[in-house]
Amino acid sequence: MAAAFRKAAKSRQREHRERSQPGFRKHLGLLEKKKDYKLRADDYRKKQEYLKALRKKALEKNPDEFYYKMTRVKLQDGVHIIKETKEEVTPEQLKLMRTQDVKYIEMKRVAEAKKIERLKSELHLLDFQGKQQNKHVFFFDTKKEVEQFDVATHLQTAPELVDRVFNRPRIETLQKEKVKGVTNQAGLKRIAKERQKQYNCLTQRIEREKKLFVIAQKIQTRKDLMDKTQKVKVKKETVNSPAIYKFQSRRKR
Repeated sequence: MAAAFRKAAKSRQREHRERSQPGFRKHLGLLEKKKDYKLRADDYRKKQEYLKALRKKALEKNPDEFYYKMTRVKLQDGVHIIKETKEEVTPEQLKLMRTQDVKYIEMKRVAEAKKIERLKSELHLLDFQGKQQNKHVFFFDTKKEVEQFDVATHLQTAPELVDRVFNRPRIETLQKEKVKGVTNQAGLKRIAKERQKQYNCLTQRIEREKKLFVIAQKIQTRKDLMDKTQKVKVKKETVNSPAIYKFQSRRKR
């Protein structure tokens, strides 16, 4: 009984692997099943149609046709090779990106930003050279008033104080109150020199904060590029800005 069962199982297995065929053609090998033939025929037909479309495209191609990829492709040993543009990075940025982590760069940038805010609150940017000059517009009804206009008289202050953007008291205030602070020329020059030194320090800190921000963005961009998501470069990298990529939208699980 068991022997008969094993024989029947073997016959079913053999029937599953190959198609039944007459005994006189067994020396020719296996007879292909129809479903296998259809798969092979469909694959062959698809390849022939693809080759036909390529031949048609090659025949109809315009020899003077131009597309932008030609500007960065060169022919080497009969093979088209795309020339990769080098990213614009300063030696200082490259050194920091190789040795430091984005969290450390961001920590230093935040520290610089806090120092900048503290210096701004102390100096108030009163006579900062990089600051845009203030403008004061006066309106008059007649041309005669414009010709007779005097800034010091209109502001009711001394002519020596007209060009100052801060601490410009009126004449009546100067008559009532005593002058406070340094009055000699040497003391005023020393104070102006110290103030200019602080402004120079502020300018340097602002530039350093900008550089750290750019470096942090570039490091983060390189980390994002490690993702295998499909992406397209929208803007090239420069010294003052990282490269911009457009990533394929993917639903988060």
